[in-house]
Amino acid sequence: MIIPFDNTYARLPERFFARQNPAQVPAPQLIRVNDSLAAELGLDVEWLRSPDGLRMLSGNCPPRGSEPIAQAYAGHQFGGWVPQLGDGRAILLGEVVDKKGVRRDIQLKGAGRTPFSRGGDGKAALGPVLREYLVSEAMYALGVPTTRALAAVATGETVARERGLPGGIFTRVAASHIRVGTFQFFAARNDLDALRSLTEHAISRHYPAAADSPNPILAFLQSVIATQARLIAKWLQLGFIHGVMNTDNMAVSGETIDFGPCAFMDAFHPQCVFSSIDQRGRYAWGNQPSIGDWNLTRLAETLLPLIADSQDDSRVLAEAALDQFGHAFQSHYRTGFRGKLGIPEAVADAEAAAFIDRTLSMMARDEMDFTLFFRRLTRLASGADASAFEILFPDRSVCSQWLGEWRAIAAPVAVDAMLAGNPVIIPRNHRVEEAIRHAYAGDFAPFHRLADVLARPFEESSESREYERAPEPHEVVHETFCGT
Repeated sequence: MIIPFDNTYARLPERFFARQNPAQVPAPQLIRVNDSLAAELGLDVEWLRSPDGLRMLSGNCPPRGSEPIAQAYAGHQFGGWVPQLGDGRAILLGEVVDKKGVRRDIQLKGAGRTPFSRGGDGKAALGPVLREYLVSEAMYALGVPTTRALAAVATGETVARERGLPGGIFTRVAASHIRVGTFQFFAARNDLDALRSLTEHAISRHYPAAADSPNPILAFLQSVIATQARLIAKWLQLGFIHGVMNTDNMAVSGETIDFGPCAFMDAFHPQCVFSSIDQRGRYAWGNQPSIGDWNLTRLAETLLPLIADSQDDSRVLAEAALDQFGHAFQSHYRTGFRGKLGIPEAVADAEAAAFIDRTLSMMARDEMDFTLFFRRLTRLASGADASAFEILFPDRSVCSQWLGEWRAIAAPVAVDAMLAGNPVIIPRNHRVEEAIRHAYAGDFAPFHRLADVLARPFEESSESREYERAPEPHEVVHETFCGT
């Protein structure tokens, strides 16, 4: 098969990337191909499953028309500045235009060393490959802007981590892999020509309407701010914790990118953290909006030389744009939680916001399961018996009082919004870890079953009930880990 690559990023100046072919792997085995995504991209699914397709997905034979590159970027990692990062274990094969006319990157993660590897092996263990496949596709099914999973491949080799682990390669599809850290890379080098080229490229690719603005650079910044406000509000509405919101992990496209130590909460708490490397809770659930704002401020700093002729004028315009993040985030946040609780539009924002805050405080105090609380409330609103909802409360009198308040504020209940905002199934940590554990033992059946169920997160079915339940005490996952 000839893939119709059209590689615009590879046509940018050479200092934007390093040309690098993927490493050869000894015994690739196809684990899963995402049929629906392949069809969106105009790729032949049967070819992807063929020996030639496997050679592409494993990196053993980059297809005709691809121009494999590792992208350069920098970033703040846990607040600390690193002037050069770049794709240390990922290689962008190229870009295709999908059936809707949208340009998409096709990238191999775990494809070997690059000039940006900084001493790493450039490989990926199978566990992180399967985790990213499951969580990114779950995010897509949940309606969250995200990078996508095209395929997962076992490489037949052992990678050295705390112990030897089977290796894997993940084929990621993204609107682009341009990050806040990409802009920081060139700003740190005072390379204004590269900054301008990068910004023009990002505008053309993601925000073409900004090109018609009186100030395209400012309009670009405003657009990125708006997309991140929507994105992070969606994360919070699902109990999702990214885990590594470094500036090199924030895509200017507004997609969720890089699913290393990410997790969905079971028991709710605003300061919930899973990432083993987030020792101080910088990226806790409730801190994600402020970190998003912080990251966007770093992006704005890189654009100051381009926004206006005067540095002072640029700063005033950038600060005004950044001021909109908080307003936009709060609007999306309130709207989302209104939907989850079934609060109709007639209820004033202040009253709704106060009830949302009281509800989350109650949930945190009693360590209620985030997903079960909202889904069982949805069932109650749809006419089910209240008993399944009531057992979530340690104190039934608290339940009675809260339900009385809810019925008063949510009458008539917006049930359709609740059904659309409260999933039955999320990729619970213990289920993801179970799938990975079985895969390391050579059994991929739990991974495939979980992937199939996660593709239909709002469906009530006998099959879904097994995956709906919260973990038993011995199943609770307290820590998640990066795949590097």
